[in-house]
Amino acid sequence: MEKNSKTDRLILHIPSRDDLRFRQKLLSDPDTMAYNAAWFPPDGCIDFPESAWDSWYDMWIGHGPDCFYAYLRRISDGVFVGEVNYHRSPECNSWDMGIVVSAAYRGLGYGFEGLRLLVEHAFLIDGVSCLQNEFETTRDTAYRIHKAAGFREICRKDGIVRLEMIREDYLSQ
Repeated sequence: MEKNSKTDRLILHIPSRDDLRFRQKLLSDPDTMAYNAAWFPPDGCIDFPESAWDSWYDMWIGHGPDCFYAYLRRISDGVFVGEVNYHRSPECNSWDMGIVVSAAYRGLGYGFEGLRLLVEHAFLIDGVSCLQNEFETTRDTAYRIHKAAGFREICRKDGIVRLEMIREDYLSQ
């Protein structure tokens, strides 16, 4: 799945088990994971030992449209710059999504490009009906790129904002 119509710098790359070393590095980088510190003190980092790779892989890879996971891979040199994902949330009849760009590659527009690739995959390939993401209201860049990609705010409470995009809105852009 290396479809590429919205950006000329990135593609979605479904990782092999061996590629999971990048995810391990991403999740253990305090600069990248700082946004996550409130949930995983003190620095937001999440342990992802090799012993967990097989079960994680079996749960996340190859189960579309219920869940999807991919790396953001730069076309020019094949470097992984981040990850994107979504999974079905049955109680809301939607899919919760996430995007993480490595701190080393932030500020270069990869977050917006990766979000657009994820949205395209969700709506055009997997046919999901609604993507949602929530995060702290203090994360201005995350908010800005979601809004620029066409998400709308649906809830703001206790310092958390929830945004969504429905398939029909995406298709009408």
